[in-house]
Amino acid sequence: MKRFNIFVLFIFLFCGGVQNKVQAQEKPLYEIHALLLYNFIRYIEWPSSDRSGDFVIGVIGNDQVHSALSKWYKTKRKDNQTIVIKQFNGALDVTKCHVIYIANKKSNEFNIVKDIAAGQHTLIVTDKPGLGKKGSNINFKMVNGRPRFELNKSATEKASLKVSSQLEKIAILI
Repeated sequence: MKRFNIFVLFIFLFCGGVQNKVQAQEKPLYEIHALLLYNFIRYIEWPSSDRSGDFVIGVIGNDQVHSALSKWYKTKRKDNQTIVIKQFNGALDVTKCHVIYIANKKSNEFNIVKDIAAGQHTLIVTDKPGLGKKGSNINFKMVNGRPRFELNKSATEKASLKVSSQLEKIAILI
């Protein structure tokens, strides 16, 4: 319960006050995305077959998100797994990941990543309107000037990922 309260507080502080965060540029959007990516993995459960070895988060197309993740979370763990952050130049470079983040500027490579991840337990996170409905598990979007995220329950179930009800409550379900 304590983790949930911290997560809700985080969402309220960083996503609730758009006037304070986006316009004032106190926290750049790439930092909010990096913070949310880390929090997503805390509220999603991967199948037992993916709970050994390193926990890999891949980034395509945003060096700032990659840098923030590397700086803040490279020494963290997901349960008993060491978190490893990888940067990919494009979709064809992607290797097996637990999470893959596709930045807006590389969103044209979404279908390739989706095909590569098919049959794997990969959480695909995107940052372009419409990609949530096209099969991204989580898609960042702005709603009334506030950063929010969509959760595609069907795509997440297809990847055999279990999303906590707390995360579902604060997502835009599609």
